[in-house]
Amino acid sequence: MKKTFMGVRLRTLRTERGMTQTAMAQLLGLSPSYLNQLEQNQRPLTVAVLLKVSRVLGVDVQQFSEDEETRLVLAMQEALADHPGGEPVALPELREIAAQMPAVGRALLALHRRNIEATQRLEALALQLGDGRADADFLPSLQPLRTMTFELVRDFFFAHQNYFNDVDIAAEALAAQAQAQGVALAQWLIDRLAQQHGVRAIASDAGLHDGPNASQRSYDPASRVLRFSATLAPGPLVFQLATQLALLEHSALLDALIDTMALGQDPQARTLARIGLANYFAGALLLPYGAFLAAAEALHYDIDLLSRRFGVGFETVCHRLSSLQRPGAPGLPFFFIRIDRAGNISKRQSATHFHFSKTGGTCPLWNVYEAFSQPGKILPQIARMPDGRSYLWIARTVSNGQGGYGAPSKTFSVALGCDIRHAHRLVYARALNLDDPDIATPIGMGCKICERTTCPQRAFPFVGRPLDVRENESRFVPYPAQSGV
Repeated sequence: MKKTFMGVRLRTLRTERGMTQTAMAQLLGLSPSYLNQLEQNQRPLTVAVLLKVSRVLGVDVQQFSEDEETRLVLAMQEALADHPGGEPVALPELREIAAQMPAVGRALLALHRRNIEATQRLEALALQLGDGRADADFLPSLQPLRTMTFELVRDFFFAHQNYFNDVDIAAEALAAQAQAQGVALAQWLIDRLAQQHGVRAIASDAGLHDGPNASQRSYDPASRVLRFSATLAPGPLVFQLATQLALLEHSALLDALIDTMALGQDPQARTLARIGLANYFAGALLLPYGAFLAAAEALHYDIDLLSRRFGVGFETVCHRLSSLQRPGAPGLPFFFIRIDRAGNISKRQSATHFHFSKTGGTCPLWNVYEAFSQPGKILPQIARMPDGRSYLWIARTVSNGQGGYGAPSKTFSVALGCDIRHAHRLVYARALNLDDPDIATPIGMGCKICERTTCPQRAFPFVGRPLDVRENESRFVPYPAQSGV
């Protein structure tokens, strides 16, 4: 831990508890003068003192984490990038806010989200009033609102480091019950749905949606019939059955978690969050925490070997690896992302500080894009962010299709990353020289908020500083002047 000065945060904590400096110093076993120096940033907050604060006051150490600071800084950078034209805020100032006044930073992000939502609602309303047709005809105009709902739910998972302890433990216990019976997991789930919930699960494609939004599961609560696609492989079948079981058997647990979200009674957000948590339960049942983590460590996080051992796909393993953050028994803190050829991010999960951009696209130098040119091949990359942090990333394409010959399939690139300090524990780092500082590829979160002004792949100028026309920025102009014209 570096020297960390968090006097404002410590003083705020003391004020919230209604304590004087003398009372808090006695509680922590410190001298009042030493506590005063900590609060005035004349002394750094040491690990020993931080552990005392956590133990005595019941404060989550994560509140003082450098990773949390980094995440907050990056989020503020991105929020400010959406409001160009004002006075640029230097990175050191943002770091000061994150370290000393995190509540101010979070309030800034909340205001940014409200501004986006208000703007999108205004645009949708303007479209409706301007045309005069029925609301049902304007469902496309409400797409920004749906997008905002997705982002709120993603932020909810992000805030929990993509780990939900009660859901994970419940799924692991159920997996142990199934294993004790010695029957196939899919059949055990079918039997449990019938015996415990009166639900009849049948393989039938009747009633399932076709096309690009094809569904693999359909449940009719009136008849208590669950239909699942007859083409599902064993792993996906278990996932679908377990998702439905979670919605029926652990509804109270899911609702309790959803109630902690800052969404009020938004029915769309609550439904989306419930499905997400049910999917989380299904993944935890299919890949039980203890057994999966032990196998991951023994196999040095070799995704292909884990896929074969547990009978699931590459993407499913990546999903699960990004959620192994059980207190007292954590796995490596991974980040996971799925992207299409156009750069649209359809999935992003992070167990730690890495922040995925929502503004201006991601970095074209990232290996997640190169994977499309080498389908099916795992590509490792050491990447360094503008703040100096380096990461090991692996990327590979995944494809799936529901139809037969000639039917279109979906192809994505998925990437899994971790901080470079954990790279030696992964099989993918064996051929890389982790000690060579020049091996890292300089990447950023996206051109609009990336400080690498000399990057040859830059598509937009950095919004953090005024544009200098002397820098020959003609590549950002729609119709640049050509020599000889």
